[in-house]
Amino acid sequence: MAGKVIPPSLNKRAVNNTKSPKQTTPQEKEHPPANQENSPPKKKKPPSKSTTDESADVFEVKTAGAGREVSMMFSKFAQVLSERAAADTSQMKELEGILTEAQNLESHLKEKKKNLRQTLALISDKLLG
Repeated sequence: MAGKVIPPSLNKRAVNNTKSPKQTTPQEKEHPPANQENSPPKKKKPPSKSTTDESADVFEVKTAGAGREVSMMFSKFAQVLSERAAADTSQMKELEGILTEAQNLESHLKEKKKNLRQTLALISDKLLG
């Protein structure tokens, strides 16, 4: 079509040739004829096999990427849980050490109390007798 000059009299709206298909105007696109509104919708062809294969490939790629992300999140979660378990274990050991120290201190104080009572009883006996 390059190089051909279309005379101005052959405008798309003005052309009414029976051999070529009719061009629709913007007004016709907005208001289709009444018989077209009642016609059943045209059935779309099912997607070709290559389109289905491509969409399946895209789906597989996206699910593989999502799977990697989920695996990464699980590994991070497992790492955090492992670190938390290690911190809990060290805190438990520290608390057990504090409890052991408190129990030793308690038995030491009970022993001192017993010795003090014995000493006071001796002093009391000497003063009375």
